[in-house]
Amino acid sequence: MTDRVTDPLVLVLFGARGDLARRMLFPSLYRLAAAGRLPDEYTVIGSGRSAPDSEDEFRDSVRDGLSESVDDPDASVLDDLVGRLQFEAASDDDGAALTARVREAQKKLGDEARTLIYLSVPPKAMQSMITMLGREGLADGARLIVEKPFGTDLESSRRLGDTTASVVDEDRVYRIDHFLGKEAVQNILALRFANGLIEPAWNREHLESVQIDVPEDIALEGRGSFYEATGCFRDMVSTHLCQVLGFIAMEPPARLDADTLRDEKARVFDALRPLDPSRVVFGQYTGYRDEDDVAEDSEVETYVALEAFVDNDRWRGVPFYLRTGKALAANRRTVTLTFRTPPDLFDGGGSAPNELVLDLTGTPVAVLDLNVKRPGPELAIECVSSRLELTPRDQRDDALDAYERLLLDVMHGDQTLFARADEVDRLWQVCQPVLDNPPPVQPYEKGSWGPDSALELPGPHGWRLPDD
Repeated sequence: MTDRVTDPLVLVLFGARGDLARRMLFPSLYRLAAAGRLPDEYTVIGSGRSAPDSEDEFRDSVRDGLSESVDDPDASVLDDLVGRLQFEAASDDDGAALTARVREAQKKLGDEARTLIYLSVPPKAMQSMITMLGREGLADGARLIVEKPFGTDLESSRRLGDTTASVVDEDRVYRIDHFLGKEAVQNILALRFANGLIEPAWNREHLESVQIDVPEDIALEGRGSFYEATGCFRDMVSTHLCQVLGFIAMEPPARLDADTLRDEKARVFDALRPLDPSRVVFGQYTGYRDEDDVAEDSEVETYVALEAFVDNDRWRGVPFYLRTGKALAANRRTVTLTFRTPPDLFDGGGSAPNELVLDLTGTPVAVLDLNVKRPGPELAIECVSSRLELTPRDQRDDALDAYERLLLDVMHGDQTLFARADEVDRLWQVCQPVLDNPPPVQPYEKGSWGPDSALELPGPHGWRLPDD
């Protein structure tokens, strides 16, 4: 894939006045522009149910947001990006004015112009908005970017999938999961498949368990209505954490292309056992019901911990422990692989399980726990940790942020890091037993690690976090 996009571009952004656009999408577009990765000719048309008082007001709000989120922005790049912004209101029952605006931009940019439509809308509005795109002809030839969650359960996901398939071919659908855009997550593939030291041990013969741990120390931050409608399980488990599990558990692909990688990930999900509600813990932090837009008797979970199994030859019998939640003791993204412990031959015992810990937060880092001889006259064992930097120091500035990388991939037509329809359907099949029979929501204190029953879920070794 070449770095720079050359074809003219029309980007239609639904939810252009929302939080995601302000915090992630416009800053990513700015960084792509500053790096010279955007085409010479492009237009960004924002949309939503309500319009600003004027396009100048919309441009000013985007400029203000970029000034807050981008360190020392380049004035010329900022002016150029803001100057390309337009806005046209639209809804699921009226997209005529937006269609006319898009057609005008396409005509101006010429026959080579590529159209991208980004749907950053609530799950309940997604299906009707895609129907509108089909009715208006806006989706014809366009690439459609869809934000998660992809439905709210198996039934709604299938309705959404059927609607999407009737409007846009699968090879033009980009279901975005920003975890897969992170350098550290992609480094899982490099660490596994480019190192003969590691890949032979990446299986049930050598591994005792795998943890995927994504605690967040922040609370809702104004997302009460979203969380009341979605909850932590739908927001994080059926999407982010399961997608990371797919990268960890897949078989070595024959090639590193979109079809092959997603085929291997889909095979993992096919082998993923439907979740057992008795091995799932839901929690809700104390004070959640006092948040804005939250019901005073809400039973929505803000925390999930669970046990999962991949029933294939590589992983059969190895538990995968997944945990995530709001208002916890730390903000981390960690994968921990615990190796089986050999018979203890040394004086005084003391050997601890070897663990390979992948820190997926920011710059990729790995920590390897090994047992070594303790200095002194006795042949005794002590555990030491070695930290491995997985990005050369002189190349750290070359990394792209997740949304930056994923937007660039859409512009190039690369679906490698996006979820496919069959993946989404299978993950809802895996998760549906928990939605049908959810565990009781247990309280936990802000700044803790969640309910006690969740802390006990992985057995005597416990969770890797908190760090010793």
